[in-house]
Amino acid sequence: MLELLWIACAWAAYGALHSLFSGNKFKAKVAQAWPSAWPAYRLVYNVLAISLLVPALWITQRYDAAPLWLVPGWLAWPIFIIAFLGFIWSLRWYDSATFLGLRQWRDNVGPDGESEVFTLSPLHRYVRHPWYALGLLVLWTRDLNAAWLVAALVITVYLVIGSRLEENKLAARYGSAYRRYCRRVPGLFPMPGRFLTAEEARMLESQARQDFQSPR
Repeated sequence: MLELLWIACAWAAYGALHSLFSGNKFKAKVAQAWPSAWPAYRLVYNVLAISLLVPALWITQRYDAAPLWLVPGWLAWPIFIIAFLGFIWSLRWYDSATFLGLRQWRDNVGPDGESEVFTLSPLHRYVRHPWYALGLLVLWTRDLNAAWLVAALVITVYLVIGSRLEENKLAARYGSAYRRYCRRVPGLFPMPGRFLTAEEARMLESQARQDFQSPR
């Protein structure tokens, strides 16, 4: 039982650090304290996001216990492949260099020079956080022992909370267009009748660009 508690704490700590480092207040303090280092912030953030996963994964994987339930391979593998292909396909709508932080580092972009275009991929027309949704789909369709069940529960709670924190930042950046988007499209799970047509998505993208460029 104590080991399961440590696993829960490890994943909760990862989520807390991930949210802290991506928060506007923390980033503003870093930009103020070390302005010359700011261009590397996004790149370092991504490296840390991957590196800090290792302890949580290690402590979870080393827990030796029988699965609480098994998911047959004929179901688990197709779901994994679909989720993986969905993730790869959605990358077409992202500026990979900016997302990874390579452009900011290469071009020495300061805080005032950062900008991300509001883009709605086809998956974003059905859920606001398609990567989170795909991740949860894979997470809950694998064999789960007690350790991975605890991890799955903590990760799910974090993604629900983290997605709301992320939306607050996006609403502050893109204004009424993003708030309209949130009212129309569900967060993590598709719902009947709640989606955008391609034309509606283009209109919201255009409005978001106008709101972003307008003085606040």
